Amino acid sequence: MLPIESDVYLSRRIALQFGLGLGAGMLPGVGAAQGAWPTRAVTLVVGYPPGGQTDFAGRILTAGMQTSLGQGVVIDNKPGANGNIATDFIMKAPPDGYKLLVGNGSNMVLNPHTYRNTAMADPLKLVPIGLLLTSSLMLVVPSSLPVKDLTEFIAWVKAQDKAGSGIDYASGGPGSLVQTAMELFRERIGKPKMNHVPYKGSSPAMTDLIAGRVNAMFDASSVVAPFLKSGQLKALMSTGAKRVPAFPDVPTATEKGIKDFQIISFIGLYGPPGLNADIVKKVNTAMNSALKDPNVQKTIAERGDDAGGGTPEQLAELTRHYYKLLGEVVRANDIRAE
Repeated sequence: MLPIESDVYLSRRIALQFGLGLGAGMLPGVGAAQGAWPTRAVTLVVGYPPGGQTDFAGRILTAGMQTSLGQGVVIDNKPGANGNIATDFIMKAPPDGYKLLVGNGSNMVLNPHTYRNTAMADPLKLVPIGLLLTSSLMLVVPSSLPVKDLTEFIAWVKAQDKAGSGIDYASGGPGSLVQTAMELFRERIGKPKMNHVPYKGSSPAMTDLIAGRVNAMFDASSVVAPFLKSGQLKALMSTGAKRVPAFPDVPTATEKGIKDFQIISFIGLYGPPGLNADIVKKVNTAMNSALKDPNVQKTIAERGDDAGGGTPEQLAELTRHYYKLLGEVVRANDIRAE
C-alpha cells in the first residue's frame, strides 16, 4: 500500500488540499448531530451483491462495530452500475450517520472517468471515514502457459506482438480496475499489442482463463487465491508495495523492475456530504476497534487481503491519489465502460 502521511484529524489543511467534501460538512459546528448518536441501527450500504469482496468488507465488521456503537449495524445491498447506485444513494442520504457507504474505492474513482455518457456520483464529495481493507492485484496466467516467471511472460508477449497477433487478456468488464491495470502494465513494458476480452464479471473470465481461452488477467489477490492454491493458475507478480503474505513467493512489480506500478484495490467507509465530525470520529473509532479483532484480521489475511484502519484523512488521500492516477490511465488508453 502506498505510504500515507498521518495528520491532525480532518484538519482544515486537509479539507482545503484534497477537496473531498471535507469542507462544510466536516468542520465543527456544521451539520451538528442532535443529541446522542447513535440511538438506532446504522445501515452500511453495499453497491454489490452478497458474497463479493465489498460485501465481505462490510459484513466482517458488523459485530465489532455493534459492540462499539451500542446499536445494531446492518448491511443493505444495492447493486448496479458498478457500485454507482449505492454511491448515489449515499450522496443524497441525510447526513445523520444512519446510512453509510461501504465503497469499493477503486471502482468509485474509475466510474466518473469511464462512464462517458452516464451521470456518475462524484466520489470526491463523499466524507471519508476510514479504510476497511486493501488487496494487491496479481497478474495471473493459466498453469498451462509455457512461461515460468514475469520475465519470460513479457518476452512472450512481445514475441506475440511481433508475430502480429498479440495476446488476449480478460477482465470482468470494460472500464474495470482490472482492464485499467493491464493497460498501465502494457504502457510500462513498451506498449506491445494486447487484446482486451471483457466478460460479465470475474467468474466467467476466470473460467476461460483457467481453460486457456485467454492468456492473462489481473485481479485482486483474494479473488485469485483459490485458483492459485488449487494450481489452476500461476501468479507472476503482485502490484502492492509488499508481497502478499498468503503468497510470499510471488514478487512485486517493483522487485521485477516495473517502475511506478503500484495499484491496489481498496474498500473504504464513507458518509454523505455534510456528515458531522463527531459522528465520523465515533464511526472511525468503532471501525478501527473491529479491525483489531484477531479473528477479523485472520479471516481477512486468509483471503489474501490486508486489513485497513487508520484515519479519515488517510482514506481521503488514498481516494484522491487513485482518482488522479487511474483517470490518467483511462484517458491515455481511451478506456470506456458500457
